Amino acid sequence: KVLPGWFSEISSFWPGQAISLEVEEMLFEGRSDFQDIKVFKSKAWGTVFTLDGAIQVCDKDEFSYHENIAHIPLFSHPEPKQVLIIGGGDGGAMREVLKHESVQKCTLCDVDKMVPEISRKYFPKLSCAFDDPRADVIIGDGFKHLEDKNDCYDVIIVDSSDPDGPASTLFGE
Repeated sequence: KVLPGWFSEISSFWPGQAISLEVEEMLFEGRSDFQDIKVFKSKAWGTVFTLDGAIQVCDKDEFSYHENIAHIPLFSHPEPKQVLIIGGGDGGAMREVLKHESVQKCTLCDVDKMVPEISRKYFPKLSCAFDDPRADVIIGDGFKHLEDKNDCYDVIIVDSSDPDGPASTLFGE
């Protein structure tokens, strides 16, 4: 939700509370085949990327999420060579995965082609991993991508949005 000069994330996941950021400039507003997308410059958090009204990433603290979602599972494996990221179309998790020298290939499978496109334009420090020769970006459903894959990946990271909308198939049975 954008009120005059402010973006507010209001969610049933957090009843009775919201997070609001002052908007300096709206950089992009649009709708993909799957979700509403907004990118804006905030006064305190840098550039912010939202999907369906939920903050996905912002310049100021993206590292705290991406470092943890990538390094913890990779350090838990003795020698990860093949890594799959389901979701993560902003590229931040892939950037961190590819810091591991043992990784020979990192496949990112995001259902929404606009997410990596928008990230390339507005978040070059995240999307820089897309240009690594070990990177493979697939646009498609991550759940379906895995259906015919047996023992293909050493590590699988799910970097999805909230468990409704496009990511709903990744939750449940």
